[in-house]
Amino acid sequence: MLVAERYELIVQLVNEKGSIRVSELSELCKVTEETIRRDLDRLEEAGRLRRSHGGAVSIKEEQPEIPFSEREIMHAEEKRRIAEAAIQLIRPKDRILLDASSTAWYMASKLPDVPLTVLTNSIRVATELSTKDKIDVISTGGLLVQRSLSFVGPLAERSLDTYYVDKVFLSCKGVHLQRGVSESNELQARIKQKMVEIADEVILLADSSKFGQQALTHVTDLSRVNTIVTDQGIHEDILAGLKEWSITVTTV
Repeated sequence: MLVAERYELIVQLVNEKGSIRVSELSELCKVTEETIRRDLDRLEEAGRLRRSHGGAVSIKEEQPEIPFSEREIMHAEEKRRIAEAAIQLIRPKDRILLDASSTAWYMASKLPDVPLTVLTNSIRVATELSTKDKIDVISTGGLLVQRSLSFVGPLAERSLDTYYVDKVFLSCKGVHLQRGVSESNELQARIKQKMVEIADEVILLADSSKFGQQALTHVTDLSRVNTIVTDQGIHEDILAGLKEWSITVTTV
């Protein structure tokens, strides 16, 4: 393999996987790890990837959040079905946490007006629930991200330390059988990490396009996920892998 061909293969692998280790690239390219390290240094200098400890990550993952108005219409029908199924997991007087995903907003729009406490970092979710008299809504506050209409940052994270919830409902950028749940935006990943920490039960809302994907920032391992609600497009091999983690999977 020519050096230029190896460079192209490395960039392709990094972009496909989101991140990859030196040892894995060495095996796939059939060259020494030292050669791969030099390759990665040159590719980083060329702006084609970013070096990380022990490997490299795709710079394609380091991009601004997709605006809420765009996320709202992506896989919209699947998200609506997922939201409706997720609502069935809620019981009166539950304390729940909804993230700033479009699926969580669909949930908020469909939630019946029953006694609940809802904690959220989403302006859209809080506004949607404001007309429901029996639902107590608590907003995290924090740094407002205009593209996603969500609160993030240290203040939002610290506010979550004040609470414990029965269930957290959250979405993500990617779900990987070995590497867990991930987000492309570090600030969103950090607040979702905190959400997972304060919840008794973690319920992941992810359409089938998210599976097999690994974004830049790790949120949580699959061992911490109790339930996944997804659509029927999920591959049978992925379903089998999730069952090995003892995760309850609902397909809609």
